[in-house]
Amino acid sequence: MPETEQLGLLGVESPESAHPGRRLSELVEQAARCTDDCCGASGMVSDSGSEYPAAVTHPDLAGLVAVQLRSGDGPIPTALERGEPVDSADLLCEERWPEYRAVALDAGVRSSVTLPFRRSGLTVTLSLYSFRAHTLDDAPRGPARALGDLATTCIVRDRSYRAALTELDQLGAALRSRPVVDQACGMVMHVLGCDADAAFTVLRRISQCTNRKLSDVASAVVEKRGRGLEKELVPLSG
Repeated sequence: MPETEQLGLLGVESPESAHPGRRLSELVEQAARCTDDCCGASGMVSDSGSEYPAAVTHPDLAGLVAVQLRSGDGPIPTALERGEPVDSADLLCEERWPEYRAVALDAGVRSSVTLPFRRSGLTVTLSLYSFRAHTLDDAPRGPARALGDLATTCIVRDRSYRAALTELDQLGAALRSRPVVDQACGMVMHVLGCDADAAFTVLRRISQCTNRKLSDVASAVVEKRGRGLEKELVPLSG
């Protein structure tokens, strides 16, 4: 399937409007539709040990995800550990995960397969479920894998975009506060008779000792025209 068609299936627009939860919801819905004999799907994002809420195509499947996260045992934890697909072709004969097996069979699920996708320290797991045994053997090589690869790439790209926006905001705040910091340094230099580096060190130490932002300390110094600066320095001398 061409990438443009896959993008259309996943409802991909721009990174600005995307969110991991939305990406996962689109992934599980499309993967379930594209996989023969699949009765539902679930997806989860794991980022450096932190887990985001899972997306499921049916409420009953939420219990299958919850029991695995609670017990640390099941196809999802195993796939996260190994980094490769993990399947259970017939849960009636499954002996590896008794808690998962019981919840799955109670929900009518007879077989499942979990596919992990890793990018840049982030892992997306896509789990497919069937009411019948031995029906998901080809899933790791089917369209669900292509959809999972694309969704993971999009989630990583979205995360990088959000990180870039945060950094840009921080840089903007630093640039906006720079003139005030420079003014405050000038006043400190005048009051204490020191050079620019020493004046900046004084402001930074006041910021650290009083648990205030450097820009807030600088604004207070400028607002007071340097008056009372000696009082600010008393805790530092002790």
